[in-house]
Amino acid sequence: MCLGTIIELWLTEHTEEPIQFLPFILCGAGFVTIVAVGFRPQRWTIIALRLVMGAVVLGSLFGTFEHVKSNVAFELEIRPNAALGNVFGDALHGATPLMASGILALMAIIAIASTYYHPALGNRQNDSTSQG
Repeated sequence: MCLGTIIELWLTEHTEEPIQFLPFILCGAGFVTIVAVGFRPQRWTIIALRLVMGAVVLGSLFGTFEHVKSNVAFELEIRPNAALGNVFGDALHGATPLMASGILALMAIIAIASTYYHPALGNRQNDSTSQG
């Protein structure tokens, strides 16, 4: 998903403003940590993956906000005298897709979920019962 998103961002020319490079960076960091866990499934790589994926989720939320903001600005440009409430509904399904940035959150949630009960983290339940 990381590499596919990078390719899609590049093909859609998501490079007009400096802030548009943020998803490239987040996907790159996500890809590196996923590969790190794949090759070295250790406690520290799993924790790093979870931290990076947390940042990816935050970046996804920020991207959704930016897309809504862009769509609202576009709608207000078309209808400059319209009230914000009147254009907000149109902005939700406007020119910039809202859920495009949501793919980052989906990827991050799947990556985080795949690390739960990972053997490299140790089985806490078995550790506590074997000591007593």
